[in-house]
Amino acid sequence: MPQNPDPARPVRVHRSELAVPATSEKFFAKAAQGPADVIFLDLEDAVSPNRKEAARAAAIRALNEVDWGRKTMAVRVNGADTPWGLRDIIEVVTRCPRLDLVLLPKVGTAFDVQFADELIGRLEPERGDDKRIGIEILIETTLGLANVESIAASSPRLEAMIFGVGDYSIELGTAGEAIGAADPRYAVSPDGRPQDRHWNDQWHFAIARIANACRAHGLRAIDGPFANYGDPDAYRASAQRGAALGCEGKWAIHPSQLEIANEVFSPSPERVAWARAIIDELEAANRDGRGAYGRGAILIDMAVEKLARSVLRRHELLTGDAS
Repeated sequence: MPQNPDPARPVRVHRSELAVPATSEKFFAKAAQGPADVIFLDLEDAVSPNRKEAARAAAIRALNEVDWGRKTMAVRVNGADTPWGLRDIIEVVTRCPRLDLVLLPKVGTAFDVQFADELIGRLEPERGDDKRIGIEILIETTLGLANVESIAASSPRLEAMIFGVGDYSIELGTAGEAIGAADPRYAVSPDGRPQDRHWNDQWHFAIARIANACRAHGLRAIDGPFANYGDPDAYRASAQRGAALGCEGKWAIHPSQLEIANEVFSPSPERVAWARAIIDELEAANRDGRGAYGRGAILIDMAVEKLARSVLRRHELLTGDAS
């Protein structure tokens, strides 16, 4: 879990975020009843230009009429440089009490977030409640990745950054047929020996940089989509790589991916048991006047205690179990 230096910034469970096109109203009820932590209704890439106005109206109806339970609800608006982006924000913020987050696409600079922050702040009084609308953003351009640290510090309303691997890989010129999938060209074969070929993760740099910026500023780092929903093992592997680099959740473009994301980004029972044992053992060591002890051949000290407590905080957030 990231540190949260701004007490006004809410702590949310964000292991999985399901994409639902706002024009696909038949999917709304199923999505509401499913296991996604966060759902975003999409007004951007999943909607053709001639249906933008209808999609916005459908999203507003859905937010107001569907029982979404305790899920965090977001709307991905169109970019501010489009004919629809400004009106998208105005309409969903002022007309949807259930809205939690505005999802901004293709953020390239801190100003993109600050503009949306200012607009939302001016619209919130029209809502008639005290709810603070948050912002999550997509880093999906080379400019956005180049400016990711300043973007992370741009607004107290900003909560999460998502790696938009699709548009990013297209802009970078490295896109394959399936968004988010491994590229077999990115491999090392020592001395040209094919039998020793070692695959590498071409998204390591981008995800690691986004995750580091998020952790530095108390934001949630969320890994991006994996288009081949027919390959759950590959999706799991992608999610695990994101988790290893510091992400705390991943996008899902199909409901079948949700349980995998929720599992990968939750501490396992074994991990929770380990954390509890570390706390108990270290407290006992401290009572004996020792600040560290050996557990097998592994040194356990105060740094490991921080890790263990982080695991338990994450477990408590997900389950409510503080024991």
